[in-house]
Amino acid sequence: MIEVKGLSKSYGQVKAVDSVDLSIGKGELFGLLGPNGSGKTTMIKMLTGQIKPSSGTLKVLGIDVLEDPLRVRELVGVIPEQETPPSFLTAEEYLHFVAKIRKMDQYEKVCDKWFEFFDFGDQRNLLCKDLSRGTRQKLMFAQAFLHEPELAIIDEPLINLDPVIQRKVKDFLKDYIRNGGTIFISTHILEIAKEICTSIGIIYRGKLVYTGPLDDLKLQGINFEEFFLELVGKRKNVPDNIFEESSKNIPALA
Repeated sequence: MIEVKGLSKSYGQVKAVDSVDLSIGKGELFGLLGPNGSGKTTMIKMLTGQIKPSSGTLKVLGIDVLEDPLRVRELVGVIPEQETPPSFLTAEEYLHFVAKIRKMDQYEKVCDKWFEFFDFGDQRNLLCKDLSRGTRQKLMFAQAFLHEPELAIIDEPLINLDPVIQRKVKDFLKDYIRNGGTIFISTHILEIAKEICTSIGIIYRGKLVYTGPLDDLKLQGINFEEFFLELVGKRKNVPDNIFEESSKNIPALA
């Protein structure tokens, strides 16, 4: 579903993403974890064709993102970190607009389903600029899954959502995977990844320092939080060659 090789992105002398190799198969709920500024959002922008890499290759759903970024965004559901719906449209107008762009038939019923799912049908005729941040996030979530994409790419999936809606979203994402979908999320909140992800990648200062199934860590009795903190240099006993450490050496880091 996603195939990345030697992917790098530089801004002047700063490497936001540094020689990343990554492969994500169908049916995974993959979480890209890292501290703020580690390269997560840059990765998502490259995967969705919003910015071009400095070097490397990337394919999404078998499509070369550099050659056809519009086709990627046509097929994939995307929720950017801080994107907001157009202020001059109502919530309902925005979902209808997205459905028309995606050439969906009988989209009114699908849109109604999402207003019901997030319980904000009473705000469907409000201008997006008058919606709360949490309601705008619900709307952005709805537009991403409106066309039931094979793959969804989400930057910070639970931002601005209250605990009740967070639970609904987590359950939805897990069900989506069980029904054959694939999801890529980025987050710096470890509990989210621990609860819903099937596999993770940890990125630090632009380098991917670990990838693997979460169950592998559990089977080896490794404390997830401590493992993450060691990999991103928040514990004193971090090996000097941390970027060369492989999954075979995980127990030594625990």
